[in-house]
Amino acid sequence: MNVTPLTPHIGAEIGDVDLSHPLDDDALASIHQAFLDWGVLVFREQQLSREQHKEFARRFGQLHTHPLNSEGTGDPEVLVVKTTKDSAYTAGNGWHTDVTCDAFPPMGSMLYMSRVPGYGGGDTMYADMYLAYEMLSEAMKELLDDLVAVHDGALPYIGAYKSTPPEGGYPKNEHPVVVTHPETGRKVLYVNAGFTSHIKGLNPDESKVLLGILFDHIATVPRLTCRVSWQPGTLTFWDNRCTQHHAIWDYYPHERYGERVSIVAGERPGI
Repeated sequence: MNVTPLTPHIGAEIGDVDLSHPLDDDALASIHQAFLDWGVLVFREQQLSREQHKEFARRFGQLHTHPLNSEGTGDPEVLVVKTTKDSAYTAGNGWHTDVTCDAFPPMGSMLYMSRVPGYGGGDTMYADMYLAYEMLSEAMKELLDDLVAVHDGALPYIGAYKSTPPEGGYPKNEHPVVVTHPETGRKVLYVNAGFTSHIKGLNPDESKVLLGILFDHIATVPRLTCRVSWQPGTLTFWDNRCTQHHAIWDYYPHERYGERVSIVAGERPGI
């Protein structure tokens, strides 16, 4: 196994490992440490069945059921990520952290890509939320440290995807604007344009302006990001607790197909 960084602070390719075979404890520990060090891990040239994909993910915890799979898809632990020329949208086409509307958002996600656009495109960008927090001024950090935001699943699932909500609606939960990663102990900026609706205790205009500043910071600072170009057989594993990502839809009318599994977190995002 070897580790090749994509940038000095986020993203690494992991070579010389075959995820279709069971990993011993030493190999798993090395991958886990690289996951904590780099936030985004890219495994190339993998040949995985759906069950092998899920079995690798299970080594890191229980599998998550996505809210859009609430009615059942044949396999509630797998979220199909498919875009064709007839798609009204592509999943993840905007900066977000996965399913932060849940009380316990996934600790990580693994997307395995089996079909990519024939003429290029379809990359995913990832942003480092440790660095996003560290780059803020001390005055802004002091302002944010005690604030709490609301994360609402209706924003993307109804507003963008036009889905029909399940009985009782999509999840809505509150999380601190700044959280501490439970394994690294580092502070993380924890708001995202996909799910964060408003900041508690501020009037609507104040909340809109402050969130706008933070969302623009995440979306417009290239230094925060790495970029993953997909090939058939690529699996990418990202730490949902300290990254955001944006799936770029620049390949119309061509197609892209992958399957994602996510791992349940053992704790709520907190200070």
